[in-house]
Amino acid sequence: MKRGKVYLVGAGPGDIGLITMKGMEAVRRADVILYDRLANPKLLDFARSDCELIYGGKLPDRHFLRQDAINELLIEKALEGKTVVRLKGGDPGVFGRVGEEAAGLAENGIPFEMVPGITSGIAAPLYAGIPVTHREYGGSFAVVTAHDKSKNGKPNINWAALAQGIDTISFYMGVANLPYICENLMKYGKVPETPVILIQWGTMGRQKTLEGTLDTIAEKAESVNFSNPAITLVGDIVSLHGKLSWFDKKPLYGRQILLARTGTEESMIASELREQGADVIEFPKWKRAAVPVDKDILDRIGSYDKILFTSPESVHEFFGLLVERGIDIRLIRGDLYAGSNKSKQALMKRGLLAEIAGDISNNSGKLLIIGDDRLETDRAFYISKYGSLDIFLTSRIELDGQYLPIFTRMMQEARLDTAVFPSSASVQQFSSGLKSSGLLLKDVMNGLNVVCMGEHTYNTAEEYGFNPKGMPDSPTKEALVQFLSITPEHTKK
Repeated sequence: MKRGKVYLVGAGPGDIGLITMKGMEAVRRADVILYDRLANPKLLDFARSDCELIYGGKLPDRHFLRQDAINELLIEKALEGKTVVRLKGGDPGVFGRVGEEAAGLAENGIPFEMVPGITSGIAAPLYAGIPVTHREYGGSFAVVTAHDKSKNGKPNINWAALAQGIDTISFYMGVANLPYICENLMKYGKVPETPVILIQWGTMGRQKTLEGTLDTIAEKAESVNFSNPAITLVGDIVSLHGKLSWFDKKPLYGRQILLARTGTEESMIASELREQGADVIEFPKWKRAAVPVDKDILDRIGSYDKILFTSPESVHEFFGLLVERGIDIRLIRGDLYAGSNKSKQALMKRGLLAEIAGDISNNSGKLLIIGDDRLETDRAFYISKYGSLDIFLTSRIELDGQYLPIFTRMMQEARLDTAVFPSSASVQQFSSGLKSSGLLLKDVMNGLNVVCMGEHTYNTAEEYGFNPKGMPDSPTKEALVQFLSITPEHTKK
């Protein structure tokens, strides 16, 4: 059997835009993705629908998969002939144990590639407005692990060389050992007044900073329960934070938002919220599954006078079926209609012109509506609007169970303040997703400021007991950002 291949990929420090193009390409074609805690789970949305997702991340107080088990799993999946991605936060070569994983693959004759990523020790400071080198503040920079295999978990470091020879030092995961780090840097030459900044969850909307000096930062961190994951940056260059900070000036910086989703339409909203500085958790995650093909309708596809495609996905799936079954596209003689501009564009990419659905005449001709199984629920609506019609299902929408553990973990790590419902359908499917996943409404929604995009959505949210608090002036992503930027947070505890 042909052996597979393993890609050891750096996911970047958190912001999903910071993964490399090569890393993203590997994610898109993977059969299996083994991801760790610090890789942004949103990146898994770009994987194929049939990709196997395995959480191998480690938390400070417990292990899901130990390193030797991860190594064995990479080998096992590759020996099955699969393309495997090991998705690691930051850069795999910077305290990422990539050497251990690559050694195991090499010993078993399994081909692999190492794909670099942006490391948090450089990215997190830059998102706090601090370049790690500067002509006026120092030209040397070091990255140091603040926990290793040494006795008592204290870093075994040449403190004299570090304190006396390096201008700027970036400690990874250093909060627990902060008193020890500061004590040794001062002992071996750094002055107590040396600036220090802690940067938690760097490059993400939940990013938080705490400034001090070598003789004050440990006490400050303890007083506010500052915790990992965090970078500890030491050096005079930290003084640039107040002058050059930019990320925390975004209108939604610090906001942590739960966005209800029904499909792909909410992706633009999520992207805009992230662009404006928010952390966004999307739920539920749906996937499209195959349904039995209605051969009778395909056999008489040329008899329809009007054909309506309800989504871009329905366009791709339908024409894929035609190709698969060897049906000549020229048999289609009816006028084509699209349920949205995106559906219209999907048809145009195939060289087919379509009108928006609102232009359909309901007084003549035979109509076929093409889409997923939600059409069955909406059948009465379409009949009331268009009269007699047939429905052709291209797929079934179902909850993606692989994402439930991911969602649960994200919820545990986040401090959500707002829930956004873009449509009445998102309210219904969010409720359905909660029930299917065994999550309780009160546990997920407790203390959240519920925002609805439109009056109909607001009324539906009230019916479902979500207790909405307001809505933007118009159901657009721009109006939503404006509304959220002036709406007080109701932070979940």
